[in-house]
Formats: sequence, structure tokens, C-alpha cells
Amino acid sequence: MPSRVVVAMSGGVDSSVAAALLVEQGYDCVGVFMRHAAPVLPPADPADPLAIVSPRPGHQGCCSPSDALDARRVADRLGIPLYALDLSIEFERIIDAFAADYGGGRTPNPCVRCNSWIKFGRLFDHADAVGAAHVATGHYARLEQDLQGPVLRRGLEAARDQSYVLFDIRPNRLRRMMLPVGGMAKADVRARAAALGLVTADKPDSQEICFVAPGEHARLVAHRLGGSRAGEIVDSGGRVLGRHHGIEHFTVGQRQGLGIAVGTPLHVIRIEPETCRVVVGPRSEVPETRLVAGEATWIDAPPTEAFECLVQCRAQRTAAPAVVTPLSADRFTAEFVGGPERSPGPISPGQPAVCYTGDRLLGGGWIEG
Repeated sequence: MPSRVVVAMSGGVDSSVAAALLVEQGYDCVGVFMRHAAPVLPPADPADPLAIVSPRPGHQGCCSPSDALDARRVADRLGIPLYALDLSIEFERIIDAFAADYGGGRTPNPCVRCNSWIKFGRLFDHADAVGAAHVATGHYARLEQDLQGPVLRRGLEAARDQSYVLFDIRPNRLRRMMLPVGGMAKADVRARAAALGLVTADKPDSQEICFVAPGEHARLVAHRLGGSRAGEIVDSGGRVLGRHHGIEHFTVGQRQGLGIAVGTPLHVIRIEPETCRVVVGPRSEVPETRLVAGEATWIDAPPTEAFECLVQCRAQRTAAPAVVTPLSADRFTAEFVGGPERSPGPISPGQPAVCYTGDRLLGGGWIEG
């Protein structure tokens, strides 16, 4: 009897082809579409110059009604069942954490939280309920299983690699995961979808955050926190340069949209949530050489001694050489050693710091500062 696999089907081309490949390989596939309700926001305040009165156009995230219909069409084409899971309550936890991070002066990554809490969290509950041995998605990462345990590697196509957003998956769940398209290029995935006659073959890639329209995240955060965290914009010496409409509009390293002009380029170097101050300064004052990360997850045993590796600090950035020193089983520091030309870029609290050796993901944590 073939092994049963629960396939997370978002209505996009990647998960569609992931399901198709598993069907071709003889697995007993059960498709699952994760549904959640978008939060209701009050009308934008036109007096706020940073408010987005009309959201930017584009394909927003995933999990929309049209995505559900596309997932249904693909499942029908492949001859597999598709079930919709109402995860509205679980997504509230994601949204609350998202707002709390911005309110605390951090820059959140809700996709990583969704992967660890929901896609490779609640989906395992559903897999157990239907007797499935595995859970599969369309992420661009490669997963191998050897005698020592799971090995997670970057996707074959570097520009599409999504291993970074999977760092927080626990090893016991990695052992049951399947990532069928991780060894394929995107062009080949689309070609396979077209050859199979799947409606998602030419569908644009999803962008932005799935639970809020593009450009409206600050309004969502302000709504969840009971108002914008407005305050002063100051330099590193404390001199007031202006005011802002909420710290939720800013991230460390940001240069555009500061709303002030002093004749020289300024960047956000720190956000102080206690006072709602945004501290700005020259690029040389932006933190780029050292970080502390907590809530660490390691695929193998947690390290006990300092080691050299590559550390990636944002999803779209290149990993940079660093010396990682464990502070405990779930906390570490990373000192970047490549010089200015190998800088990881601005280090933003709230983002993951993910450690690699070559293309192999070792583990990572959440940047505290």
C-alpha cells in the first residue's frame, strides 16, 4: 500500500507541481488548502501622509478565495482529494505576533512563524488524523534523510532558495517532510505544470504578506495595538530632527521614507519602543558587524563551541562569513568577519539569523539585537 502524503496546496504553481510529482511517484496524496480570514481594518486616515488609502495592486500572498479555486482545479486534474482547513484561530496568533514585533521595535518575518506554527505544525495534526506518513509543500529547498537524521539544503536554483524560511522546523518534523520541487529550477516547474495542463502554470508568484494587503501593514499594526506608536526622530546624540507617525513604519537600515531632510543621507540605526523614538544616523552607525539571536533551533545537536559558518540575516540577502559563539542551547552571537565588502547588511531585530555551511542549513535563531 503506497504511503499517504498530506500536500499543502496553496493554489500556486509550486505546490501544484509538488503534488503532481508525488502522484507520479505513486504516493497516496491528500491535498489540503489552508484557509484564514483576513483581519478587518478601519478606513485609512487621509490625514496620515504615510497611510495607504488605496492598496497597491498585485497578487497578495496566498490563501485567497481565487487561490482556493485554483487548488481545487489542480486537485481535480490530478485526481486527488482536497480538503480546506479553517485555520483562522491559528492565524490570529501569527497576526498578533506580527503586530507585537512591530510594536516592540522589531521587524517580523511572519512567513517563518507560519511555517513552524502552521504549515509544519497544524498540518502534522491533520496528517496524523488521516494516517499520513509525510507532509509536503512546494518550497524551494532540498531535504535529505541519512542515518544521522535529516539534512536540509538550499534549493537547487539559488535565486529561488527558500531554506531560510524553514530554519525553525524541528528535526522530528523534518524527518517526515517532503519538498518535491527543491531540486528543480522555476522554469522547469512551470514547464512541468504546462505539460500537465495545470491552471497554475502561468500564475504569478505570490508576494507580500498573505493576511494584509500590500502597503497596509502599518495600519494593521496600529489597529491591533490601539493606535500608531508616533514619536520623535532623533540623531544618535538625541537631537530631535522631526516626528514620525509610528515606529511600525520603520526598520533598521531604512533610508527612504524617513520624512526628514538634513543634507546628508540618513539611515535608521535603532528603534526605541519604550519612547517610540526612531534613531537615525550615517550608514557607518547602522549595526552590521555583530548580532545576538535567541529561540534558536538546530537540526543537529546544539553547538557547544564557537565555529565558523555563513550567516544570512534577511530572506533576500546573501549569507556572510561569521564566527558563531553559543551562549546556551538556544542563544548565540554572530561576529561577521568578512569586512565591509562581505557585510550581511543592516541587522534588524525580529528577523532570523540562519547558519549555513556550504548549502547545508545548520540552524538559526531570532535576532534580538
